[in-house]
Amino acid sequence: MKNGIHPDNYRLVVFKDMSNEDMFLCKSTADTKDTIEYEGSTYPLIKMEISSTSHPFYTGKVKLVDTAGRVDKFMNKYKKFAQ
Repeated sequence: MKNGIHPDNYRLVVFKDMSNEDMFLCKSTADTKDTIEYEGSTYPLIKMEISSTSHPFYTGKVKLVDTAGRVDKFMNKYKKFAQ
């Protein structure tokens, strides 16, 4: 491994899946201004929209997430091509 190419500022950070409120603690260099109390200590917080606890590949559950009506807009746009 080359010296001097890896960051030195690793710290414990809580990652929170906003879709199911699941949280896990991991080392990271990601910057954040949010903090959260987790297991009796305060840690920096990184909010995620999806993680392995909510992703359909890992859970086996298909969940359609439609933000701002994208699916309806797509269906209406291509309805004329349906057979």
